[in-house]
Amino acid sequence: MAGVYVHIPFCASRCSYCDFFSTLRLDEVGHDYVEALIAEARLRKAELNGKPVKTLYMGGGTPSQLPLPLLARLIDGLKATLDLNAVQEFTLEANPDDVTPEWSAAVRALGVNRVSMGVQSFQDAVLRLVGRRHTARQAIDAVASLRHAGIDNISIDLIYGLPGQRLETWAESVRQAVDLRPQHISAYGLTYEPGTRLWQQRECGEVVEASEDQYLDMYRVLVGLLQVAGYEHYEISNFALPGYRSRHNSSYWNETPYLGLGAAAHSYDGTMRRSNPADLCGYIRRITSGQPACQVEDLAWWERYDERVMLGLRTADGVDAHRLRSDFGDKAWAHFVSEARRHIDAGNMICTDDGRYILTSEGIVLSDSVMRDLMWDD
Repeated sequence: MAGVYVHIPFCASRCSYCDFFSTLRLDEVGHDYVEALIAEARLRKAELNGKPVKTLYMGGGTPSQLPLPLLARLIDGLKATLDLNAVQEFTLEANPDDVTPEWSAAVRALGVNRVSMGVQSFQDAVLRLVGRRHTARQAIDAVASLRHAGIDNISIDLIYGLPGQRLETWAESVRQAVDLRPQHISAYGLTYEPGTRLWQQRECGEVVEASEDQYLDMYRVLVGLLQVAGYEHYEISNFALPGYRSRHNSSYWNETPYLGLGAAAHSYDGTMRRSNPADLCGYIRRITSGQPACQVEDLAWWERYDERVMLGLRTADGVDAHRLRSDFGDKAWAHFVSEARRHIDAGNMICTDDGRYILTSEGIVLSDSVMRDLMWDD
């Protein structure tokens, strides 16, 4: 199987914490960009090696900002170029204030069967502080609109550690999310990225970053509330009701090949990574001239080993030691098992009967340091 990711970089405004590649130039270059995406799919479809496409994910940016006629043109163009008949999960990212009953019905008719919404918080004051355009009420109404349109696979993104957020208000946001009963919830700790407005606000003393202990307390509250509500904690930042794991994102974690289309998009075929430039006009020019825009990076074996360990330990499935040995040899396997032993003794990790190494709840909290120990250091 394979996945296809399509990057839609357009936003109506820029959140203070965001360092993803995005632009406010939709009206100016939206049509040309969509045509470039379709052209890139034609140029690079051979990279799928005939594997059936099982997941299609349109992320951003804010894909819900794309006018419906342009979105329809994009989807039709991809269908005419790639074999999408076997797609099981078609995800579209959206902002809650873009999600109306009419929009929901339209994207459902275009084949979208999963929507991932960047809610971030159900506290209006917190949303305003970080430049989000929507309100808590709009997020609640958006879920209702999607369901009414027949989209019964909804994911909500939340962020903890936001300025002005306290443990109590964070718990309220998580409870509100649970009350909506989306099939999937992703939650991430806020990071202060250089060059963002939030980074500058912190440097000027306008906002105060949460302490490490506050981050950990919020994470523990998140995990506790969602597990009690019946959500499976299947990846460090991701929770799903039974049967609703994100198939597309899971393909990243289990090294399923995927093709990335669009400016700043990445692709991976199992041994080689390709990346497109984070340059909108440069990307369009390159593709329009009939040339791929991507740069190619061959990964050394130890880079693939490190990635296998890091990605595997993020998930509830863990790292398969037998597969690790088969793919990377006895030396890499011995290093992994040796380093893992002390983390097992410390209660940060378990080894199952079938040879899978999985982080415990406490190990997840310490995951960065555990992963560093297990990565190749030769």
